[in-house]
Amino acid sequence: MEPPTSDRLDARGTSYEKLTPLRPPEGAPNVVVVLLDDMGFGTSSAYGGSCSMPTAERLGDTGVKFSRFHTTALCSPTRAALLTGRNHHAVNMGTITNLATSVPGYTSVRPNTAATLAEVLRMNGYNTAAFGKMHQTPEWEVSAAGPFDRWPTGEGFEKFYGLMGGETDQWSPSLHEGTTPVDVPDDPDYHFSVDITDRAIEWTRNQRVLAPDKPFFVYLSFGATHAPHHVPQEWIEKYRGHFDHGWDVERERMLERQKALGVVPQDCELTRRHDELPAWDSLSDDERTVACRLMEAFAGFAEHTDHQVGRLVDAIETAGELDNTVILYILGDNGASGEGGLAGNFNEIAALNGVHDTTENILARLDEIGGPTAYNHYPAAWAHAMDAPYQWTKQVASHWGGTRVGMVAHWPEGIDGAGTVRDHWQHVIDVYPTILELAGLPVPESVNGVPQQRIDGHSFAEALRTPDAPERVVTQYFEMFGNRGVYHDGWSACTKHGTPWDLTNVPPLEDDDWELYAPDDWSQARNLAAEMPEKLAELQQLFLDEAERNHVLPLDDRRSERFNSDVAGRPDLLRGRTSMRLYPGMVRLAREAVPNVKNKSHRVTASITVPDGAAGVIFAQGSRFSGWCLRMEAGRLVYTHNYLAMESTDVVSVDAVEPGAHEVAFAFEVDEQPGFGRGGGVTLTVDGAVAGSGRIARTVPFLYSGSTDVGCDIGSGVVPSGYDTLRGEFTGSIEWVDIDIDEQAGVPETPAKVLHDIEVTIQ
Repeated sequence: MEPPTSDRLDARGTSYEKLTPLRPPEGAPNVVVVLLDDMGFGTSSAYGGSCSMPTAERLGDTGVKFSRFHTTALCSPTRAALLTGRNHHAVNMGTITNLATSVPGYTSVRPNTAATLAEVLRMNGYNTAAFGKMHQTPEWEVSAAGPFDRWPTGEGFEKFYGLMGGETDQWSPSLHEGTTPVDVPDDPDYHFSVDITDRAIEWTRNQRVLAPDKPFFVYLSFGATHAPHHVPQEWIEKYRGHFDHGWDVERERMLERQKALGVVPQDCELTRRHDELPAWDSLSDDERTVACRLMEAFAGFAEHTDHQVGRLVDAIETAGELDNTVILYILGDNGASGEGGLAGNFNEIAALNGVHDTTENILARLDEIGGPTAYNHYPAAWAHAMDAPYQWTKQVASHWGGTRVGMVAHWPEGIDGAGTVRDHWQHVIDVYPTILELAGLPVPESVNGVPQQRIDGHSFAEALRTPDAPERVVTQYFEMFGNRGVYHDGWSACTKHGTPWDLTNVPPLEDDDWELYAPDDWSQARNLAAEMPEKLAELQQLFLDEAERNHVLPLDDRRSERFNSDVAGRPDLLRGRTSMRLYPGMVRLAREAVPNVKNKSHRVTASITVPDGAAGVIFAQGSRFSGWCLRMEAGRLVYTHNYLAMESTDVVSVDAVEPGAHEVAFAFEVDEQPGFGRGGGVTLTVDGAVAGSGRIARTVPFLYSGSTDVGCDIGSGVVPSGYDTLRGEFTGSIEWVDIDIDEQAGVPETPAKVLHDIEVTIQ
């Protein structure tokens, strides 16, 4: 497939052939793909869950529900597979972009031999737009320096508005329009899900008015229901007391509802709750109170998100386009997330840094859950419940709890058997060829002159049109962080490798136990490995064959340590640079765009002009949930380190800085003992003279949230007490800010081992 050309010009630039706009085949439908985040198979009311999702129910009642639709068990890989029709390792997205390595299959760099669905549709006359979370661009390319060919607008989307990362504060997100960072709209009721839906509605309306003869492709990819579970309180209150019976009873009730809906067969068995997860009856009263409130926030978040989807559907219907619009509503890019840990947490950023929350801490801030001061996530046992009747959770690609999600298809003009359930076995890679077939377009052999690699997916268009379409023989492998499995003709073999909430006790790969499940075992409840070793060996070999064919090998089970590009070995925009000079106006910089000061001695110097009583931020990195900044308050120089919203430490100059031009600085000297998250001494200077000193007991070890800003603090604010000026804008002027890292600073040794040393409990 070559770029379309429809006009010819002579040497003088005069058109001598009539311009004919390119259009897809007659009758090609509009296409809307809605993708939710971190939602298990049993979460939605459309699939027997307790989270009311009337839009999913409505579309299922007038469309069809797929009961065996699968993902990759993690967000970036699922998105890459959906948009390319290829297995995630085959397009180098073996894990999330933040954990990419230099090994083929894991680089996060989509090859040009795998053009995206958006690009193919655009080149065939569709208007294309993406709104919401992307998280497919290699992280070293997410800056103003580009390159931009793997940003959404470089991958076939003519319009993009949303989030380039994996998660965000829903009240104060990091936003891009196209390739440009933009401010959050000035609205006291702002919420990310509402914003991206407003933009999607506006775009579709404009498209229908300005180009009514062109079909559209909308990809609406929510940050919800990924943590933080942020939602207005009235949505949470709808679920007050709704989960007091606990996760064990919830799973039992869920299975009965699923059987009644027909999304599982009548003989489906409820898999057991594993020993790693506590029984509800074993919890204290306080633990139950906290667990219920965290789950109520998630449920409100889920319903709020579904409501936004309903707004888009209503807008399409009002425009008279619903009958000719294919809507695929995918209820999760993986299973529900167990990353909240056994107790849940008030600040998920702390958990990502290896720091665990306690019931006492969450209980003290119960009324803040869901609001802007929280970054909350529910306990892992609720995730397991939301994946019922299956085993395990997000990240665990070996079992259906990590990979099987609900998927509702709606197309009044093209679906037969409305209101029925399709139990055809499908995978997210099947979306690409299905949409092309429904649009009357072939899978391209060449795009922009580049021969295309094989498509791994298979169209399920026939299953949409015909309820009794034959089941095809499917072979599909799964792998994520060493969790691995294979499905073939009804049989599945799998092995779990570690758990998402325990990053320190990952067993050797050779110690993993493989399990075997037969075609009549819908939920993977009866392990036949001991009874049928020959069949297990056959499927294990099939996994290896598929792994070899898709660049899965060698397996890489490292997790948190790969957040550090030095350890992961991936490209780094700043590799080798120990200093950087920044200037006023450089704001909303991604963390990958500035030198990594964590676990290293470093110095920040600024050339500023100070007015009387100067206030505001000179330089800030992070948000209210983790970060640091250099600022002035009532004329004094202040360095603030926000340790995961647990404690905030200020080092303040003894005297106010005299008005006028100065060079101010802070130097952080990290403690010498090995490990991550070390404390150290801070020295403040004004024009080279010591102005104050202090000590930071411990520092953020791996991950800051938010952005980096010169002259202000655009996000939710690093300083818990807030600022005297709007967004902490500096009341003086800034000429430049220098970051310098100790050239002797390296990566702390044996990261997998020292990770255990920094795991602490929030007090």
